[in-house]
Amino acid sequence: MTDTDDRPVQQARARPVRDGVALGLAVGVSGVAFGAAAVGSGMTVAQACVLSLLAFTGASQFALAGAVAGGAGLIGGAAGAILLGSRNALYGLRLADLLPRRGVRRLVAAQGVIDETTAVTLAQPDVAAARLGFLATFITIYLTWNLTTLLGAFGAGRLGSPQSLGIDVVGPAAFLALIWPRLRAGRTERAVGLAGAAIALATTPFLPTGVPVILAATAALAGSLISPPPDSPRPDSPQPEVP
Repeated sequence: MTDTDDRPVQQARARPVRDGVALGLAVGVSGVAFGAAAVGSGMTVAQACVLSLLAFTGASQFALAGAVAGGAGLIGGAAGAILLGSRNALYGLRLADLLPRRGVRRLVAAQGVIDETTAVTLAQPDVAAARLGFLATFITIYLTWNLTTLLGAFGAGRLGSPQSLGIDVVGPAAFLALIWPRLRAGRTERAVGLAGAAIALATTPFLPTGVPVILAATAALAGSLISPPPDSPRPDSPQPEVP
C-alpha cells in the first residue's frame, strides 16, 4: 500500500479531531465570560473554578451565576441550573452506544456529554470517527473552558462586562457554524432545527429561564429517533455497487 492509498484514511481520521479541537477552542474561550460573571455575582475564584470542573455545562453555569447575582440564593439557582442541564440526558440517550460500556471510563465520558461534543459526534460518518470527534472535543473544551474560567475569575475586575466584548456570542456562533452544513443538507435536521427554534421562541415569554431550552430539545430527541446512527450510511450518501 502506498502513501497515496493511506491518504484518504489519514484524512478521515484527522477530520473529526480537527473539528473537535477547532470547536473546543472556539467555545472554550467563553469560560472567560463565565469566570468574570461568577465572581461578579459574588462567588469566589475557587467556587467559580470548582463549578467549571464539576458541572462543566456552560449554560447551566451562567444560569446559576445569574440567579445568585439576582438574589435567588444558591438553592434556587442550583435548581434552575439542574433543570437547564437536564437536556444533556437527552444527548446521552443518543450517544449511549458510542460511549464506553461500563466502569470509570463511562463515568468520565458522561461528564463530556454536552451540546458541542454531541454536535461533533453526530456529524461524523461512522462510529470510529464519531468516537474520535467526541474525545477530541471533550478534551479540548474541558481544558480550555477551565483555564479561561480561571483567567476570567482573576481578571473580573479589569474585564468589565463580558457582553460588552462580545465573548458571550463566541460559543453559539461556533456551534452554529459546525451544524450549519447538516441543517442545509438533511431534511430531518432542518425540520428539527425549525421545530426547536419555534418551540423556544413561543415559550420564552411565558416560562422560566431554561425551560424553553428543555422543551426545544424534545424536537431534537424526536429527530434522533428517526435519523440513522453514525455507522449507517446517510440518506444522501452514494451506495456501493453490488458486483
